[in-house]
Amino acid sequence: MPTLTRAEAADRASVVDVETYSVDLDVTGDGDTFRSRAVIRFRARAGAATFLEFEPVEVGTLTLNGAAVEESAVRDGRLHLTGLAEENELVADARMRYSIDGEGLHRYTDPADGNVYLYQHLFINNGGRVLPCFDQPDLKASWQVSVTAPEEWTVATNGTLVTRDGGRWEFAPTKRISTYLASLIAGRYHVLTDEHDGIPLALYARAALAEHLEAEAPEIFEITKQCLDRFHEMFEIRYPFGHYQQAFAPEFNFGAMEYPGLVVFRDEFIPRSVITESEREHRANVIAHEMAHQWFGDLVTMAWWDDLWLNESFAEYLGTRVASEATRYRGTWTTFAMHRKAWGLRADQRPSTHPVAPAEVTDTDAALLNFDGISYAKGAAVLKQLVAWLGDEAFRSGLNAHFETHAYGNATLADLLGALSKASGRDLSGWAEVWLRRAQVNTLRTEVRRDGGNYAEVAVVQTAPAEFPTLRPHRVGVGLFDQAAGGAVVRRRTVEVELDPSGRTVIEELTGEPAADLLLLNDGDLTYAKIRLDPDSAAAVPLLLPLIDDSLARAVIWAAVLDAVVDGERPVAELVTLVLAALPVETEVVIVEDVLRATRGLVDRYAGPETRPAALELLAQAAERLLLASPAGSSLQLAAARGFIGATTEVSRLRGWLAAENVPQGLTVDADLRWLIQYRLAVLGAAGPGEIDAELGRDRSASGEQWAARCRAALPDPAAKEAAWNAVVADGSLSNRLAELTAGGFWQPEQLGLLAGYAERYFAEMPEMMRVRSGMSAEKAAIAAYPDVAVSAATRRLAAELLARPDLSPILRRVVQDADDDMRRALSARG
Repeated sequence: MPTLTRAEAADRASVVDVETYSVDLDVTGDGDTFRSRAVIRFRARAGAATFLEFEPVEVGTLTLNGAAVEESAVRDGRLHLTGLAEENELVADARMRYSIDGEGLHRYTDPADGNVYLYQHLFINNGGRVLPCFDQPDLKASWQVSVTAPEEWTVATNGTLVTRDGGRWEFAPTKRISTYLASLIAGRYHVLTDEHDGIPLALYARAALAEHLEAEAPEIFEITKQCLDRFHEMFEIRYPFGHYQQAFAPEFNFGAMEYPGLVVFRDEFIPRSVITESEREHRANVIAHEMAHQWFGDLVTMAWWDDLWLNESFAEYLGTRVASEATRYRGTWTTFAMHRKAWGLRADQRPSTHPVAPAEVTDTDAALLNFDGISYAKGAAVLKQLVAWLGDEAFRSGLNAHFETHAYGNATLADLLGALSKASGRDLSGWAEVWLRRAQVNTLRTEVRRDGGNYAEVAVVQTAPAEFPTLRPHRVGVGLFDQAAGGAVVRRRTVEVELDPSGRTVIEELTGEPAADLLLLNDGDLTYAKIRLDPDSAAAVPLLLPLIDDSLARAVIWAAVLDAVVDGERPVAELVTLVLAALPVETEVVIVEDVLRATRGLVDRYAGPETRPAALELLAQAAERLLLASPAGSSLQLAAARGFIGATTEVSRLRGWLAAENVPQGLTVDADLRWLIQYRLAVLGAAGPGEIDAELGRDRSASGEQWAARCRAALPDPAAKEAAWNAVVADGSLSNRLAELTAGGFWQPEQLGLLAGYAERYFAEMPEMMRVRSGMSAEKAAIAAYPDVAVSAATRRLAAELLARPDLSPILRRVVQDADDDMRRALSARG
């Protein structure tokens, strides 16, 4: 599909004003195409020319104001129109192609029962794959959808169902929404309904997941109702889109998408196996996140993609906040500190870093690349700081004024800042300049001088990278932690301080104070920055960290330690030792999961071939100790078991668990845990195609199919590696999820000898893969297939040669730039 530039969008918006889309789809055929009939009514400057996005397989009829449009007008993914009238009606009847890459109208066949499922995902610039449309966020219109489907199917859209006659479904027109927000689902979906506060609710999942949806529905409905109530307390405009439906669709590219009236999630959020409490918390957070979008993004939409933060930063902040305030998951800010903020910090230090609110996003390709940790997590952290500065009442007052002014329309950064400035009485221009318009992250370090047992001086020093020399105002907490006589570590107090943007701030309040056993900078996680402890506090961490009872404080410490290892300031061996000392007594599941995941990744890349086996063994020991100490059947037990499976080389023990032998009491070896064990055995060469096929025979499901693809790619066999590689880079019939998982199983640090030559093939063949796949599917496959464990100067040279090509796709360029920067750090850490 062609990219749309900002200049083209601005020019088109000056010419046309879209009123309605009437879309009639026929999805009853058995082939790879469907029929689309669309009537688009729009106003225009008389005599002007314009274009619509349009990628038909075959055009039947095409008329503008009753006159036939030449077939040559459809070219290069666009429909070009000339001689527009003030009032226009475009009618297009065409055959369009289903997709398997998660964009356009995605078609999926469930291996469990052969049922077919569709979902529509027009996100960013895929509207032309379903109908001709003006595919940009500031050309909003009302959508009226009709669908002809097999009689046994269920169909749902943004709009309310008006009539159904057999397989014919007619839906009411929507409020004005952007093209990328128009969606539908169709297939043999299992449906559950409810109602809350006058709002009809519904849940949809594949027939094969019906039993699991029934089990999860009470919690999902409860969280939905709790979040609706909280948003109605915060915002003066009630939920604005009629019904609130949530569909769980197969092979969805995103975690979820905020389509008004019909939010779509990837269907992994309906688990068929036991999951941890942190995974349930994550689902609650995503539900709240997508609901926040109904106001931020759907009711009021950014004018162009440079204001993406108006969508994602606000949804990230409010999703975390509302889940914490309204649901039983009170620890979402701990998860944010441990997991989400780390995502933002890493993205902000890569070559692709950009401001939260960039001054310009040149086109839709560039826009896609900004859906990252900066637009989500950094923006949310910055908003959390802003709310603390303005006060919550002024913040909400400004938001409500913003909604009132721009409801069902579009807005910009300047619009929102104006509303918040008026409500708070503060000029936000300076704040916006340093926090929203400038990239990169500051590092905060504590410097301590002692006078005997007291502090002679405690200072916080702020620095910035030389290429991004912006120092910022920060409000931080400095916590003083002491070990009591009984062994517990208690917080003596926390001092909050405003940091001087000049770079060094002395905390006068601590001068003469008895020195603490541990001085925790950013206690309470108030600011967005990289944190470094003073040497005495860093040395005390292994002893004191397991004894701190505040999970948020522990998360801040773990995040600081992990980041120091990523930067090469602390050795990975020291991290592994800390994991062995502290993790077996950790009680917060998300900390366990994130520490094990992050440490495993660092061991795989930062530890050399000589030291990696020993480091991995210590990681397995830490997970096993936690496994033995955890309550039977608990989330901690499951998290520890997963960590142990991923790190151990005890083949006989893993095989025993598959045979239900010596399984820890309370641990359920269900379908997904069995697959995790099979995956590890495949990596170790202790399971082959026969075992994978047998497991798939036990689990003939969508998840089973995906796990099997990952396991086959992980086999230490030349033929299996060649088949997996060719499937990723050349097989256009492989769906988005199968391509991503196959690529994800390919590279294994245990198999580097077998994989010799594939790093060269990545840089030679990946540009062609970008023509086989597109959009987010291509990006995910390129990331997953990157030779990140082939840590060497030679790999970096190959990356540099590829980056020198002027014809490289923007998506692949960014993937390689960022992955190469990670490898730079790994090589530096190895010395």
